[in-house]
Amino acid sequence: MVEYNPFSQETVHNPFPTYRRLRDEAPVYHNEELDFYALSRYQDVIDAHLDTDSFSSAHGVTIEGVDQGAPFLITKDPPEHTMHRKVVARVFTQRRIALLEPFIRRTAAALLDRLRDADRFDLVQDFSFRLPMDVISELIGIPEEQRERIHALSDRISARTEDMGTPPDAYEAGAELWALLAGLVRDRRRNPGDDVITLLMNTEVEDGNGGTRSLGDGELASRFLELAFAGHETVAKLIPNGVIALAWYPGQRRELAADPSLIPNAVEEMLRWDPPSHYQGRWTLRDVELHGTVIPAGRRVILITGSAVHDEREYPDPELFDIHRRIDRHVSFGFGRHLCLGASLARLETRIAFEELLKRFPDFGFDEDGVRRHYSSNIRGLSSLPLLVGRSAPV
Repeated sequence: MVEYNPFSQETVHNPFPTYRRLRDEAPVYHNEELDFYALSRYQDVIDAHLDTDSFSSAHGVTIEGVDQGAPFLITKDPPEHTMHRKVVARVFTQRRIALLEPFIRRTAAALLDRLRDADRFDLVQDFSFRLPMDVISELIGIPEEQRERIHALSDRISARTEDMGTPPDAYEAGAELWALLAGLVRDRRRNPGDDVITLLMNTEVEDGNGGTRSLGDGELASRFLELAFAGHETVAKLIPNGVIALAWYPGQRRELAADPSLIPNAVEEMLRWDPPSHYQGRWTLRDVELHGTVIPAGRRVILITGSAVHDEREYPDPELFDIHRRIDRHVSFGFGRHLCLGASLARLETRIAFEELLKRFPDFGFDEDGVRRHYSSNIRGLSSLPLLVGRSAPV
């Protein structure tokens, strides 16, 4: 009988063998001890994302439910979700993202140029978290001196223990981050700028009575928080995951270094092969029958996107990393109503990151003894990856 506990050290280290057993043996899995159901097949995960009459986000999107009632887009259902998504969508227009490309490239180049003469460096601490943090901070107006602190607080907030616990430090970090960002909102009220928070501050939203109103400080702080957190965590975790793939597949790394036009599709494969987010939680609004099993109303269900993108029914040889794989769609950024608003920006940042990285360091490996994994139930990534650069770098 297959057992799946996303909090276990074994699962955090390598969940993919368990995912395969779930898809084959228990496509509707029930964990009685932790009291959740799980869907693991590609089509089931897609369908559940789209079936918003049966699967609600309003009870939080984690198993432990600590985010239930949180004022974030990802934990809202219509009509509130629709209204706030329209507002935040103004942040991620194609024009605004396109205008960021020169800044992203300058930032990536500057970070890597500092490391040009090094024979090893920590990819996470020296590059992969700093690039997206600088970009989202530039976009929404976070002062440079606060950025490293916000990243550290974000990692502490998402940390979990193996017994499904949320350490007290995570709550303390959440309160600290909220206070920091609420202070930035108050400062922006006094000193408007040419940034997204000022834009949102001046945006009228529907008030539910046919009129309009401005966003309050609490709502603005919530938008600030989710943009700052989600706006850098995905790329901060995706880049190291992709670097590991290219260290394991040096032939494909050499192809990308020789022909950077292959990098956009390689980014899609990185997102599929080892995505930063591995599940999204839902709550059943009514009984759901699937594969002969009834999931009762009022139960926690997790949609294992990390398993869906390794489903053999959709992707041949899914465990293999292949930069030439044709990927029509995947669910690594969610799907349907809760598709990540920042997906285009994350793709752009990751593409540029690998263009600039491979330009300077076409050959690399990593020190396995120095690798440290960030411990969380649904965010998969590293907190440290010592990169060894040069042709003789071991893997």
